[in-house]
Amino acid sequence: MAYTYEYYQKSADYVRRLAKVEPETAIILGTALGGLAAEIEDPVVIPYGDIPNFLVSTVESHAGELVLGTLMGKSVVCMSGRFHYYEGYSFEQLAAPIRLFKLLGVKRTILTNAAGAVNEAYAPGDVMIIKDHINLVGASPMRGPNVDEFGERFFYVTDMYTRSLREVALECAQRTTLRVHEGVYQFFCGPHLETPAEIRAARILGADAVGMSTVTEALTAAHCAMPLLGIALMTNMAAGVLDRPMLHGEVDATAHRVQEPFVAYIKDILTHLS
Repeated sequence: MAYTYEYYQKSADYVRRLAKVEPETAIILGTALGGLAAEIEDPVVIPYGDIPNFLVSTVESHAGELVLGTLMGKSVVCMSGRFHYYEGYSFEQLAAPIRLFKLLGVKRTILTNAAGAVNEAYAPGDVMIIKDHINLVGASPMRGPNVDEFGERFFYVTDMYTRSLREVALECAQRTTLRVHEGVYQFFCGPHLETPAEIRAARILGADAVGMSTVTEALTAAHCAMPLLGIALMTNMAAGVLDRPMLHGEVDATAHRVQEPFVAYIKDILTHLS
């Protein structure tokens, strides 16, 4: 498959014909944020399967819809459900969402996810603003021929998680009941959870949380010079942190418990974006 500029343009042309707004901010909704899509005013809802050259979410709990409209007075596009490497997609395929956003005129993207806490000072229900990530999988969504219209072949990722956006999120953290940290996210392929030995190694390497998403999206955003904010919800302590196995349903229970303040926090951040 040739992932050319024209390939992604077909996706954007289809969405643009249906959209009522030109979105300035994109939000990829992770666990506990699915309800945010329902608050979008005058929404246009597009199933992923209807978008040419796009991907389809296979995760049962994900709606699998693109929602465009207005939220907190801002024009937005939300992905209600994301794509993962463990679903069978290649890293190259996982560049599709951010490249679609770029072609729609999006100025910034907010990524959210559910993560396991590696840092022993964290607790389920805490939130972590991602300041950096660790990707030891050895793959990149920019592998293969470079699409020059999006960015240069070799690109910097030093400020991939944009400092100015993190500063907004940290300022908004002063008004939430959530405990908010700033830390490092490490990517694991999944779908199996990490082993206790892998979590010990992650902690030694400097990771504060682990998960199975976000990194491909962040790298694609960096390639096309799109400002990015990453926010992880700690839904559980990672393997081996506690002297017990993770309880069945623990992730969903934590997500449900903090859904209301987490959604409010994201909305407050959105309000304060310039």
